[in-house]
Order: sequence, then structure tokens, then C-alpha cells
Amino acid sequence: MTAHQANATDGRVSIKVDGEHLDGTLLSPAKLIPGVLFIHGWGGSQEQDMVRAEEIAQLGCICFTFDLRGHARHADERNIVTRADGLADVTAAYDFLTSQEGVDPSAIGVVGTSYGGYLATLLTAERPVTWLALRVPALYPDSHWDVPKALIDRDEINRYRSAFRSPREDRALAAGERFTGDVLIVESENDSYVPHTAITSYIAAFHRASSLSHRILKGADHSLRNESCRKAYNRLLVNWMEEMVRGGRRGG
Repeated sequence: MTAHQANATDGRVSIKVDGEHLDGTLLSPAKLIPGVLFIHGWGGSQEQDMVRAEEIAQLGCICFTFDLRGHARHADERNIVTRADGLADVTAAYDFLTSQEGVDPSAIGVVGTSYGGYLATLLTAERPVTWLALRVPALYPDSHWDVPKALIDRDEINRYRSAFRSPREDRALAAGERFTGDVLIVESENDSYVPHTAITSYIAAFHRASSLSHRILKGADHSLRNESCRKAYNRLLVNWMEEMVRGGRRGG
């Protein structure tokens, strides 16, 4: 028997065996692979998302985690990075993810925590996003946009978050108002940084979303220091993302 040789064009295959040619058709998945971008919170790092990213990767997604400027290896830049820098970082990370071979640019999920949720919402105004998962998404006044994030007055931030805000007065909420994909918002019951009023501002802004799910983690604080709360959030996120990915594949 001679060595097998194959040639393929548009799925049609001819395999050479012992001087004969066998006709066949090679079938591949109709869709490319969904991509999921993770954006950590202020003071965090990509390590905090690693377990969740690994679980979602098992759903058949390509996941990307990264460290924002001012964090991890670049912690010495903490007091000079602005929100403009943060938005540039997440946009670059998004572009890197969507440039990877096999990633479906029409099936991109973004998972953001706190400051990362704020940046994730802003990202939807810059790049196409299909699924948006926000845990304790933060809000910041549009003023001082080019002031280093670490130097913005904390009392001013707290006052801003304590009142309901509309898309007309907030850049992130304006981006949320234009978003038409699927949204998950996860709130912590005992959050001392992002109050319920800030969450309700986000919920109201996403009124054009294809779907909106809001969940409250009972007994959880902002940072999910309790292991059972972390596990509860992991299950919630993975289950929601699985539902979104499967629904997207059925829709295709």
C-alpha cells in the first residue's frame, strides 16, 4: 500500500490510496470560537480572574486575561495612570484577543469587575461586544477624566455613586444605553464601595439590551473575600456565559 495523500478544496477531499482516489467531504464547525476578555478591578490583577477564565475556556471559548497599567508588574505607575489610559489598555487587549486565529469577532464577551466593569462598559462604545458581564461595576464622574485615577477625591466619588445617575450625565452609562447585547450585572449585598444606587443607574441605562440579568450575592462584600461568595459568583458567571454561548451557537 502506498502512502496516503490528500488534497482539499472547499471541503471536497480526494485521498490517494494504492493508485486510486477516494472522494470525501471535510466538514468543519460553521462558526469560529467565541472570545472572552477579562478586566480586573482597581488594585487587582489578572490572577483574580484566572480560575473563571479557565472554566469558561472549557466551554469552548478563547479567554484572555491581562494586567492593567498601574498594576502587578507596573504597580509603580499607579499614581500616574488615568482613565483614558485604562480605556486604551482594554481596547488594546480587545484588539489582541480578536486578532487571534479562530476567534469569532461577532461573538465576544467581556467580563469586568468594579473599575474593570466601568472600563468594560466604556469599551462597548469603542468595539463590538456581544455579552457583557459586570460585577459590582463602579461609577466615576466624567470630570477629571485626564487626572490620574488614584488622585481623584474619594469623597467626590462616593457622593457621585450615592445618587442615581442617568446616561445624559455619565459617559459610561451613555455607552450602556447604546448597548444592544446581553448583560449580566452582579451586585454584592454588603458592598461598601459600590452602593445599590450605582447598580440601579447601570440597570436603568441598559434598557436597550437584548437581555438583562441582575443578581445579588447574599452576604458578599465588594472584594468577595469570603470563599463561598467567590464560588457562588464563579458558578453564576460560568452558567450565564454557558447559556449565552450555547444560545449564540443555536442562533447561528
